[in-house]
Amino acid sequence: MPINILMPALSPTMEKGNLSKWLKKEGDAVKSGDVIAEIETDKATMEVEAVDDGTLAKIVVPEGTQDVPVNDIIAVMASEGEDVKAAGAGSKPGAGKPAQQPSSPLPSGERSTGEVQRSRAGEGDASSKEPAGKQSAASPQPSPQREEGAGPATGEAAHSNGRVFSSPLARRLAKDAGIELSRIEGSGPHGRVVARDVEQAKSGKGLKAPAATPSAAPQLTPAMSDQQIRGFFKDGSFEEVPHDSMRKIIAQRLVQAKQTIPHFYLTMDCNLDRLMAARETINAQAPKDKDGKPAYKLSVNDFIIKALALALQRVPDANVTWTEGAMLKHRASDVGVAVSIPGGLITPVVRDAHLKSVSTISREMKDFAARARNRRLKPEEYQGGSTAVSNLGMFGIKDFAAVINPPHATILAVGAGEQRAVVIDGKVEVATVMSATLSTDHRAVDGALGAQLLGAFKLLIENPVMMVV
Repeated sequence: MPINILMPALSPTMEKGNLSKWLKKEGDAVKSGDVIAEIETDKATMEVEAVDDGTLAKIVVPEGTQDVPVNDIIAVMASEGEDVKAAGAGSKPGAGKPAQQPSSPLPSGERSTGEVQRSRAGEGDASSKEPAGKQSAASPQPSPQREEGAGPATGEAAHSNGRVFSSPLARRLAKDAGIELSRIEGSGPHGRVVARDVEQAKSGKGLKAPAATPSAAPQLTPAMSDQQIRGFFKDGSFEEVPHDSMRKIIAQRLVQAKQTIPHFYLTMDCNLDRLMAARETINAQAPKDKDGKPAYKLSVNDFIIKALALALQRVPDANVTWTEGAMLKHRASDVGVAVSIPGGLITPVVRDAHLKSVSTISREMKDFAARARNRRLKPEEYQGGSTAVSNLGMFGIKDFAAVINPPHATILAVGAGEQRAVVIDGKVEVATVMSATLSTDHRAVDGALGAQLLGAFKLLIENPVMMVV
């Protein structure tokens, strides 16, 4: 029986991926564990491994294809002894079996990096027997090829107080334009929304006034459509650069964070003089190899990661994650660190940072940063964690407030260390001072608790010898 190879979900939030490269050709023999393709997500490029022995009968999705939905068939493999031509006949994209998606990120190691989701031919029929609501949100969407011919039942979109009937193409166009279907006047049969209605809505025509829903969650619909925004600018006065998958995901998560997490902010100034002196001494004493290269070169950011990790251990009630049903109190201090990469940023996580030396943290961060820029981080290396650090000090930024990265409850924004006039024992002196702003999820970390956490961080940063006790 043919084996359908599906677009794998390489992270809990992944809905689509780009098939960047096939490493096997049609007709090639494949063994379990062989790397057969490379999939590009919004964060990294991952290798896909085969989980069965057989022959690659047909490549359904060619390399270079973008935005392939999770669980779509990307290739068909013939089992050992099976006719290869027969196995590859009749397969087509978008015929994968919907799969249950986890409601929260999987623990590290629960899903292997190159896991391939697959289905035996004929298994897809079983999905139709599942109760409504059991289907994955990542299941393939109806084909947009039929615009006017399909009946209302095939193009319906459910809403809280009724249904808006629309064609698949209209739904896709409305989604791309950021327009709610419920606001579009339909001109099709029985008021059905069709493509021409969406095109008119882009210019502001045929739009209903938004319904008053005081108890509803905030809508993500932008105030103006793309077409309306372009109308403010003269043709030819700008270059239009389409969003890549990374920028789209960043935008979605930032909007989600600001709309669903009640942020509040606490700022403290930290005296870095002792830390700078300790850092200089430690780096000067670092062992060197035969070429004179030091074993490590610690940065201020390495100390910041360590200090925040230890502060969470001293204030364990702040080392938490909010869920609607319970507070998750973490035992370990897993600290994410924002790393700028071309087109966006990624937050690799230093696991058990409270147990690691500053030099170990430094080596890990250098490795993370190098692989992040080449999009080679594994999902388990940038998912999870309970807090994060965002440092813009190297750009001369004095202070700023960072947006919390779900599911974290806090993030520490760090500015530049600069010489300032300070009062010490009644005398004005010059000191190297760094401003640190803690953004907290007020549902999980109250003001006093956040102040304790930031105070513990300040104490450690100003007395770096305490980080080795």
